[in-house]
Amino acid sequence: MNYSDLAPSYIRAIAPYQPGKPISELERELGITGIVKLASNENPLGASSAAIAAMQEAIKTIALYPDGNGFELKDALVKRYGVTHANVILGNGSNDLLELAARAFLAPGDRVIYSAHAFAVYALATQAVGATGISVPATPDYGHDLTAMLAAAIEHSPKMIFIANPNNPTGTFLSAEALQSFMRQLPKQILVVLDEAYNEYLPEDKRYDSVAWLKQFHNLIISRTFSKAYGLAGLRVGYALAHEQITDMMNRVRQPFNVNSVAQAAAVAALRDTSFVKKTFELNQRGMTQITDGLSKMGLKYIPSFGNFIAFHVGNANGVYRRLLELGVIVRPIGNYDMPDWLRVSIGLESENAKFLSALEKALGQQLNGESK
Repeated sequence: MNYSDLAPSYIRAIAPYQPGKPISELERELGITGIVKLASNENPLGASSAAIAAMQEAIKTIALYPDGNGFELKDALVKRYGVTHANVILGNGSNDLLELAARAFLAPGDRVIYSAHAFAVYALATQAVGATGISVPATPDYGHDLTAMLAAAIEHSPKMIFIANPNNPTGTFLSAEALQSFMRQLPKQILVVLDEAYNEYLPEDKRYDSVAWLKQFHNLIISRTFSKAYGLAGLRVGYALAHEQITDMMNRVRQPFNVNSVAQAAAVAALRDTSFVKKTFELNQRGMTQITDGLSKMGLKYIPSFGNFIAFHVGNANGVYRRLLELGVIVRPIGNYDMPDWLRVSIGLESENAKFLSALEKALGQQLNGESK
């Protein structure tokens, strides 16, 4: 018999999430070294020394189960944001929190709204619980069209809406005023998951205090992560802030020990190391300028980004992607986001950005010369 037939039809219909190609896999495939990975929006600085020291200390008690409540990390977040412990829920990365929100509140037949070209996990989390996803067309610059999303909410009466700010993979940004206006007009029974995974990369003049909105909008869920600016992607730790009735429901479907002890210790130390986050932000700003200047010199269109990555347009994206791999640079194709002629590149160290630009110029030159590679 075909055992896949035992799974619900909505599970069988899921196309699994495809992560970025790891360096080790490419080394095996092509037999090359010195590879630069700019595909997964990771922090090129790694983790802070404070976080590494905390990990090393936590390993001493690795035989013990972690604190299932995550008290110390929650307490650090409470002190940072002025919320209560009941407003905080921890996750195995922010992906876990997106899925917990879906599992806690959605059922087969429920509707969920998200934008076209938005993070793929929104659709996956929706489909995994048998709910129906509604993708709303984006603005001409590939951003969230909040006016269209509001109209869709009125028409379809969804139970949940996912919004990414900044958005991955396009890097587009919604202002505080636009988001607040959207929330004020939205029916209060519709939950809004505001995914702020790249919040720390926002320039000073774009930053806003979404946490303060929780007092006004009880239907708001804010998700954030330690994987990006804090450099802890390998540990998988994130958090969400929401009304205590919402976190209560999410905790009911959360695994008892979903965030390991090493991750919790590292996250506490990383949260306190504000100088490292500042250094990360400044490096990202310089790298963004370096890459966008390079793309402009090559005559390539790109989407202005507020994250730690940038999407750029090339004619034969799959061909250019493959040639970049052969030249030792891993970027990310985003054809699965209905952007088949685009690639996304993460911001790296200055030398890594330079290698990418040099390889891209070679790849494009070969394409123009009609070479098959």
